[in-house]
Amino acid sequence: MAPAERFDLIVIGSGPGGYVAAVRAAQLGMRVACIEKRARLGGVCLNVGCIPSKALLDSSEYYHLVREHFAEHGIRTGQVELDLATMMARKQRVVEELTDSVRQLLEGHKIRIVHGTARLAAPGRVTVPPNGSGDREADYQADNILLATGSMPVEVPGLAFDGRRIVTSTEALSFSSVPRRLGIVGGGSIGLELGSVWQRLGSRVTVIEMLPKIAAGLDGQVGRTLDRILRSQGLDIQVNTRVVSAEVRPRSVRVTTERDGQRQTTTFDRLLVSVGRRPNTTQLGIEKLGIRTEGDGGPVVVDEKYRTSVPSIYAIGDLIAGPMLAHKASAEAVAAVECMAGRTGEVNYDAIPSVIYTWPEVASVGLTEEEVRQREIPACIGTFPFSGTGRARCMGEREGFVKLISHARSDRILGVHIIGPRAADMIAECVLAMEFGASSEDIARSVHGHPTFAEALQEAALTAQKCSIYTS
Repeated sequence: MAPAERFDLIVIGSGPGGYVAAVRAAQLGMRVACIEKRARLGGVCLNVGCIPSKALLDSSEYYHLVREHFAEHGIRTGQVELDLATMMARKQRVVEELTDSVRQLLEGHKIRIVHGTARLAAPGRVTVPPNGSGDREADYQADNILLATGSMPVEVPGLAFDGRRIVTSTEALSFSSVPRRLGIVGGGSIGLELGSVWQRLGSRVTVIEMLPKIAAGLDGQVGRTLDRILRSQGLDIQVNTRVVSAEVRPRSVRVTTERDGQRQTTTFDRLLVSVGRRPNTTQLGIEKLGIRTEGDGGPVVVDEKYRTSVPSIYAIGDLIAGPMLAHKASAEAVAAVECMAGRTGEVNYDAIPSVIYTWPEVASVGLTEEEVRQREIPACIGTFPFSGTGRARCMGEREGFVKLISHARSDRILGVHIIGPRAADMIAECVLAMEFGASSEDIARSVHGHPTFAEALQEAALTAQKCSIYTS
């Protein structure tokens, strides 16, 4: 075997955590290698997650607007036809452009890119099996190793993925035809987003959720509003319902569900199972090194510097506890690498936004109203509907509202929850406000452009600010 190549840092995984970590390490003067098992860089997010799903969400929204809303704006289009193959090709071009950009970014920082499935051989050693019969196993050594291998779909007993009839989100992003009937097990962000895509394109979509509500982590008022709007758009949402069994047939899936002791059988063309994701530690060899996890297959345990129980091995992103979000992984990547370099790296987990890209969009940061009550925090709540803003009315987008929660005595912002147009972009102002410890008065007194959606945030802050200022 040839002598092992040596680096200051080996990053395993090239998703939003891995490639950001590799670049930051290179900026700090480290010699870095990034190992990726996929043919393209970017991980799940860029290849089969965040990016392709948003591309389809945008395309399907255009299709829906042409069919349902152009006429009210005085735009006549005649017969509208769906060219799904072209839509999918556009999605793939977006993916390829962004993954190529990641490659150029790493190469520009002189980061060694290795394709293959990495295995931890020792605390400072990684091996990559041969890709072909004539290749030899490659051996790499480093002072530090960063695990950034992301997550994989959770498989439900009795609903084994076959890639054709019972599918993961990966297959649901690449259907060659619109399913007549699409069943979705799980009412979280992935299920709701992909359900929206295929419903707009003509599928009859049924969302089956075992819990009493969809998107369980949302503020209650926001969640109820989202449920109502999605139902009005045509999604059949069945809560408090569990899947008893699924029978795969040549051209369909026969699903039996149960609610309140009553069973019902429905036939779908495809069944998307999206009940969550779990840390992807398969083939890494963490057990061999004694790296601790929270239970069997649970998150990797790390300390405040993102070190695992093996001090020279770090872990970030979906591998560790917390929300499985690309931007969380990127933030942890920078923090972990800066800790390796002897700097102070940290992430403010109280100010990490989350977004559901349905239409209307849902975006949140901080505490919900239910969490504030549970913790018995004295709070003021200000809400303002988008129907009260000129910009939303001009667009014909009257659904939704902004909800701002502040501390009743200090007026400090505790949380903001938005359901409405451009919520994904509006939440950035709220994150920045919370990061700097701003009050509702700070937002209320800041001049917001007119007419904009952001005026709804200012109005919600004005409402909350009255309560907090005049409460003794």
